[in-house]
Amino acid sequence: MDDNKEKATIVVFSGELDRALAAFNIATTAASMGMEVTMFFTFWGLNVVARERSGGSGRSGLQRMLGLMNRGGARRLKLSRLDMLGGGRAAMKRLMREHRMPSLEEMIHMADELGVRFIACTTSMALMGLGEEDFIPEVDEFAGAATYVEKASGSAINLFI
Repeated sequence: MDDNKEKATIVVFSGELDRALAAFNIATTAASMGMEVTMFFTFWGLNVVARERSGGSGRSGLQRMLGLMNRGGARRLKLSRLDMLGGGRAAMKRLMREHRMPSLEEMIHMADELGVRFIACTTSMALMGLGEEDFIPEVDEFAGAATYVEKASGSAINLFI
């Protein structure tokens, strides 16, 4: 990490497609402009960088229930509004292809290629019964809120999405 570079931190709290797209659009833009970018995924935002799971995981019944309802994977995210049982999401993805906009999966790869750091929140992981093996390889680090606060304290841009 270069102490002379401008920095940006983004908390990805939402596990909804449109909000994740906005977060990655800003992250990749900032990184392409030479900024050092860190994305901190917490609570429902963990689904953005989680591997797709077929069922519930975790030790307790509540964790398994959460796992059944939140099976992870960027491909499975719903829209925050007008999802219409997946119809709105399909329409959004079609419009994105027609306008040559990268998919969320492509944006994740682009962000990784641009050096954006992905951090998964260990506190949220524990609550949801997730382990490091439940995440895509692009996740660089597993850490708590103190790591986010440290990164954010030196950043010119701090966003919560």
